[in-house]
Amino acid sequence: MTAPERAPARGGFRHFHEQLAELRQRLLAMSEQAEALVALAVEALLERDAEKAALVIDGDRALDRAELEVEGMAIQLLALQQPMARDLRLLVGAIKVSSDLERVGDHAVNIAQGTRRLVAAGARPAPGPELEEMARRARRMLADALDAFTRGDGALGRAVCRADDAVDALYDAVFRTLTAHMTADPRSIPPSLELLLVSRNLERVADLATNIAEDAVYVAEAVQIRHRTELDAADDGRPGAR
Repeated sequence: MTAPERAPARGGFRHFHEQLAELRQRLLAMSEQAEALVALAVEALLERDAEKAALVIDGDRALDRAELEVEGMAIQLLALQQPMARDLRLLVGAIKVSSDLERVGDHAVNIAQGTRRLVAAGARPAPGPELEEMARRARRMLADALDAFTRGDGALGRAVCRADDAVDALYDAVFRTLTAHMTADPRSIPPSLELLLVSRNLERVADLATNIAEDAVYVAEAVQIRHRTELDAADDGRPGAR
């Protein structure tokens, strides 16, 4: 074992890594909750189902509690175990990731609230295939980002970062389509604005997945890729520090 990778003092190396494994599992559970909320919010929108929208809003409370639990566990391990190198990066990253997942839940709530407003107004605008594809891609990015983080897979983390470009392109397409609808028919403005907000929230979910993927690369390789130029540099074959 190299000096920078020394085992935590007291409590035992094995016990510490069992706690890290539990922390990873809690993050995965949070990710599944967040994905499920996004999926349910989009389903409520497509079906104009106010009851499902209400379930999303209620479900976000559990995600809020999970964030506090993960954050508390990570802080306790930082304070008591004094980890170094990769384990330190994992614990700091876990705090950030739990916050990002909680924000994913907030965006699902925003979508659900938009659905409730559409239902109350009796509006039934067609979301369009681009918006549904945005939802599918954003959820896939979220799942892959958490997978990359918990497994320390830098290559998968970079792939998630690149996938964000496709979601951004879909957002632009939705914006152009809805703007054209509003220009052609002023009566479509209120529901179209709601759908624009939905697409914006889905775009933000993809951005949060990208944040998690960037943290995954940092945990795996100690390489920061927060900006596109750094991502490109990392892909030029430069080995990451471990």
